[in-house]
Amino acid sequence: MLSRLLKNRSGNFGILAALLIVPVFGAAGLALDYSNAIAVKAQIQGAADAAALAAVSEKSIGVQTALEMSGDGEISLAKADAISFFKAQLENDTGFTVDEIDAKVVKKDGLLYSVVNYKVTVPTTLSRVLGKELIQVAGQSTVEYQIELYRDFYLLLDNTPSMGVAATPADVTKMVAETGCAFACHIVNNGVEDKNSFYNIAKNIGVTTRINVVAQAAAALMDTAKDSRKSSNQYRMAVYTFGEKAEDTKLLEVVKATTNLNKAKQAAAEVDLMSIPYQNYDNDQQTDFDRALTQIGDKMGTPGSGLTASSPEKILFFVSDGVGDSYKPADCTKKTTGGRCQEPIDVKHCQALKDDGFRIAVLYTTYLPLPDNDWYNDWIAPFQNQIPVKMKSCASPGLFFEVSPTEGISEAMTTLFKKIINTPRLTG
Repeated sequence: MLSRLLKNRSGNFGILAALLIVPVFGAAGLALDYSNAIAVKAQIQGAADAAALAAVSEKSIGVQTALEMSGDGEISLAKADAISFFKAQLENDTGFTVDEIDAKVVKKDGLLYSVVNYKVTVPTTLSRVLGKELIQVAGQSTVEYQIELYRDFYLLLDNTPSMGVAATPADVTKMVAETGCAFACHIVNNGVEDKNSFYNIAKNIGVTTRINVVAQAAAALMDTAKDSRKSSNQYRMAVYTFGEKAEDTKLLEVVKATTNLNKAKQAAAEVDLMSIPYQNYDNDQQTDFDRALTQIGDKMGTPGSGLTASSPEKILFFVSDGVGDSYKPADCTKKTTGGRCQEPIDVKHCQALKDDGFRIAVLYTTYLPLPDNDWYNDWIAPFQNQIPVKMKSCASPGLFFEVSPTEGISEAMTTLFKKIINTPRLTG
């Protein structure tokens, strides 16, 4: 009888099911509860990131205290700010318990570090059948704020003939009505300025050109830099253009890198449109982005850490309408005619600078369509929509701004500058 009982298999499924139901439900419960814990951790991490950033925001007590400190050290008031901000974000949330929250804000070597650590307990549901009632998650957020980094800004302003286009639609209409052309060509032959050139006509009838607006904005930027610096030698500003005249197109140093921002302002305000000796000189091939970006790289030198005046960060501030026009028969990205290359900016030279450690801020002054111009329709219109895309690709992440003259180039330039100097960085 015992032997027959042992050999009997009837009812085994029910027994096995009873034996397995606990681990099966337990495993499913673990998966569900750990998924929930991961979701909670993501929520808490977001709160920690926000708290760490808030503790070193531009107007925070942490930054203000750090600026007043003569040396390095911990800032206790900023720690309290971070913890308070963290708790405020979670005060109405349920489903977890904050076990530990700690913060530290420390000034060291010209940088401000904000660190928030946390531990949170999440109750389980189905996992309890395996005896696991709680899951604990922990994490950290670290923010680095640049208190007083030294920076050299190199303004590369496109002053080529295309920047002589009337600045606004109203200016375009006015210019076309007067001359039949939207461009104000600056004609200077053998040192003698042509008083009848469209450049002078534009001045006489009160038409503002794109280069006028850019020069005014660059000059105003010097005041912004002066008001923003913590010490007289924190920022150096330099201004370059694509050249003074078409007969000798090369990088023109309007003012070399200087801490004398009043001098830089005066020089920037005097930036003018490149002159040409006569209409259609050299087939209008004066906008050589490849050459300008290569030459400005040589002028800027080697990027530094920014921690000392002798090792400044190097930032290229590039302002242009984004359309190249140069003799480039071999590797133009668009169709050519007789070697003349009209194309959106070729970003390989931008990338080379970024690879070398330079940051590039790009202010793209929208290339306004000229639908009544045959040249525009034949050569520029086919890639009009690519111009801003390429200019954005030229810029370092987050440092691109597109603006039309009617929207305020000066305000856009100031916004971009402040974004560079005031943005804390999440580092972990």
